[in-house]
Amino acid sequence: MTRAIDTARAAMPGLLLSATIALAVRFVSDRLGGPAMLYALLFGMAFNFLTEDERFASGIRFASRHILRIGVALLGLRITMGEVMELGWPVVALIVVSVVATILFGGLIGRAFGLKGGQSVLSAGAVAICGASAALAIASVLPTHKDHERNTILTVAGVTALSTVAMVVYPVLVTFLHYDNSTAGVFLGATIHDVAQVVGAGYIISDQTGEISTLVKLIRVACLVPVVVAISLITHRHRSPEAGKAPLLPWFLVAFVVLVIVNSLGWVSGEAHNMLTPVSSWCLLTAVAALGVKTSLKALADVGPAPVTVMVVQTVFLAAFVIGGVALIR
Repeated sequence: MTRAIDTARAAMPGLLLSATIALAVRFVSDRLGGPAMLYALLFGMAFNFLTEDERFASGIRFASRHILRIGVALLGLRITMGEVMELGWPVVALIVVSVVATILFGGLIGRAFGLKGGQSVLSAGAVAICGASAALAIASVLPTHKDHERNTILTVAGVTALSTVAMVVYPVLVTFLHYDNSTAGVFLGATIHDVAQVVGAGYIISDQTGEISTLVKLIRVACLVPVVVAISLITHRHRSPEAGKAPLLPWFLVAFVVLVIVNSLGWVSGEAHNMLTPVSSWCLLTAVAALGVKTSLKALADVGPAPVTVMVVQTVFLAAFVIGGVALIR
């Protein structure tokens, strides 16, 4: 007990710093609009100098690792199996196949541009599944190395920026393609990276499109579990001896699956759901703020254009793949 209290006391300054940045980011995002995740990264980077202060280092590490995993686990409350079945098997199959195809193609493209396997999979998974949340979850099971956090923060920033661009461009694209409200919802939900941007783009067109696009997006979020488990199993042998002692199936993925099942059975009350769902967003925002604090602009500048180019190619591939799939099932 004494050790736990000492650990919590040591982590408090860095944790409070990350939470304060998250609060500021939410205020700015609500008042001015724009992607909160990207703001969290930029605000956090402004405090990078505090990483050299041991008083903050412990809490920043805690927020970027443990608070992140709590946020990912709570994403399970957004999904029920009944909602998935309402879309029909052709749409569900298209979503799953597009996720797999984007990860495989994205990994190959990353290698072609000279990225290491871990970074290629990280960006491909972020594009294929759910943007920043997927990037953070996948990064948590990849083997760590000196550029691990830099690659993670670059992926989060890149995929969030691309998601914002897609939120503006894709509604125009579906209008050009003459999609009805239902088809437009499938396309937007299957191609835009972050949940918030999917909701924004969908409701720009209509309420029906917004509802369908959100549901399709949550099915993509559900793909996070098998993808992260597969990556964890594949990379387990390449981890350091200390990391190799960790379980093959991370606890937060188990919690994610349990919450999906519990939510599907209707065992989560409306009050509990309304209380816990925002907690997930706050946890993810706090974790991203902590990652921003740990990242220097100089480190990002040294990366070069290749990772961003790869994410753009992966994003275009996903959009083209879904357009082809929609044409087959219409």
